Amino acid sequence: MYRDNSAAMLYPSDQDLLSINNLSISFTGSGRDILKVVDDVNFSVRNEEVLGLVGESGCGKTLSALSMIRLLPSNTVSSGEVIFRGQNLIDLEEKKLRDIRGKEISMIFQEPMTSLNPVFTVGYQIAEALITHKNMRKKQALDESIELLRAVKIPSPELRVREYPHQMSGGMRQRVMIAMAIACKPSLLIADEPTTALDVTIQAQILELLHGLKEKNRMSILLITHDLGIVAEWVQRVEVMYAGRIVEKADVKELFANPRHPYTIGLFESLPKRKGEKLTPIPGQVPKMHELPDGCKFSTRCRYVIGECRVKEPELLPAGAPDHLSRCIRAMEI
Repeated sequence: MYRDNSAAMLYPSDQDLLSINNLSISFTGSGRDILKVVDDVNFSVRNEEVLGLVGESGCGKTLSALSMIRLLPSNTVSSGEVIFRGQNLIDLEEKKLRDIRGKEISMIFQEPMTSLNPVFTVGYQIAEALITHKNMRKKQALDESIELLRAVKIPSPELRVREYPHQMSGGMRQRVMIAMAIACKPSLLIADEPTTALDVTIQAQILELLHGLKEKNRMSILLITHDLGIVAEWVQRVEVMYAGRIVEKADVKELFANPRHPYTIGLFESLPKRKGEKLTPIPGQVPKMHELPDGCKFSTRCRYVIGECRVKEPELLPAGAPDHLSRCIRAMEI
């Protein structure tokens, strides 16, 4: 079922809030050649939209997001551009980047228990962003932290603000992470698997909360997920990643109605349908990044593969509808 997002559908390109251009990320290390894990990724996030970044674990979604705010591990090298309001964040000096990170661009990390500091109260951790970016006094920042906890629908925020992360449930910790992320009313919120490991009821509450905050604060959201049900209901456009590459991109309705890459088709066929009907899993395993095949990186798992697929990696090519692109030479046949 699709949420009606028609009012916020396609914006002209000059209204892109953030543009990723030719982004590549490599790991370096002794005794091994440089290992490229994200290769020539291009996408944009438009004003006040929700963009979905979809793919299996290990495909490069989180690394791509972390590169936007330069939180990559020390043994990585990145190239390309991350253009946010006319500035390339990859080349920006650290002091200027700190003024953007957490203020203009915020991130909800995958696992709140490991992202929150266990030795500080949740109120202290929320207040820290307000003190840093808004120059609030400690008392004022703590009062604002209470209001933020109230905004994310945590009961008795006056009491909860003094609690430590281990005293809260998983759903509560996720709400604290959201409160921290929206404290400075960012223009772009990166939500990395924000409902992972939560039960279905709490998932729905978290997503409704994010939607309400998006509308209230008029912010854009980059939603990283592998859950196609969430994608169908909440996003306007979708970027599908496989083995560090964007393999398909389209408007959400177009993608669900007319997928044009074998990997995307495989993801849809892996979903449960009617009771008693067998699933059709994608065969094989995602190859390790240093063992990727020549040509199309999905060729070892693809039922549509032909000899040409193994010779040269396809470009992202038009796949019928406007703005629908697929990295498959047989996109118009399947």
